[in-house]
Amino acid sequence: METFLGIDYPTWWFIIIGFLITGYAILDGFDFGAGAWHLFFDKKKERRVALNAIGPVWDGNEAWLVIGGAGIFAGFPLMYAELFSAMNTPFMLFLTFIIFRAVAIEVRGKEDSDRWRNTWDTVYSVCSIVLPVLLGVVIANVLQGLPLDENFQYTGGALFTFLTPYALLVGVMTLLLFMVHGGLYLLLKTHGDMHHRIEKRINYAYLGFLVVFTAVAIYSMLTPHLAENIANSTALKVFPALLLLSILSVAFFMRKKTIKRLLWVLFSPSFSLWW
Repeated sequence: METFLGIDYPTWWFIIIGFLITGYAILDGFDFGAGAWHLFFDKKKERRVALNAIGPVWDGNEAWLVIGGAGIFAGFPLMYAELFSAMNTPFMLFLTFIIFRAVAIEVRGKEDSDRWRNTWDTVYSVCSIVLPVLLGVVIANVLQGLPLDENFQYTGGALFTFLTPYALLVGVMTLLLFMVHGGLYLLLKTHGDMHHRIEKRINYAYLGFLVVFTAVAIYSMLTPHLAENIANSTALKVFPALLLLSILSVAFFMRKKTIKRLLWVLFSPSFSLWW
């Protein structure tokens, strides 16, 4: 097999695609997290502050996923064909919620009506909750494996086949991770009572994430091919320790100054989604 800098090309493609997915998680993760907290805020001032916080950065991050999809097509064409065919329904749901979320952000302030704003606030927050769950479900099914026949044709169902206990756990874990991520970002953009309330709520999300993450880690170790991959790779043996360190240090960074908190906001999801 041909190599570049001593690394074979499939591994290079894996690194590139992983980098793109990680970039998406970092840049869109705090948007989703901020949106998931949205309905917990005061209906007028605090919700406006939260939307203003993500206003300059929420749009266009899906380009990372588009380029990642192109990377899968270029590096693993057979996987691309079967993955996008098998997961057509989850991907269409993901696209639908992305569209409605963008619409909600754009039209929320078009009418001076509490009912109008509350309706679109609900749409925005629900979409921001569902999207990380869908992303986690897709990632979990890729890790767990899809049912294929001897001709590599997908043999599962359109939607409920993907909703395994493991996939749902990873989906909830992704949501809680993004809620911590988004909450930390909002801490950089708020002050006063709103700032203190967000800080308290992040603690609950973080504890919930630790519980679900532990369940996912145990489940993963009991999944034969995932456990074998870690056992047979020196790099993968080192990574769980780095991952655990990154997760446990969230509590430390939440209590530090703004610049340190900002660095953790940027890099905490990358460790978790690489896992």
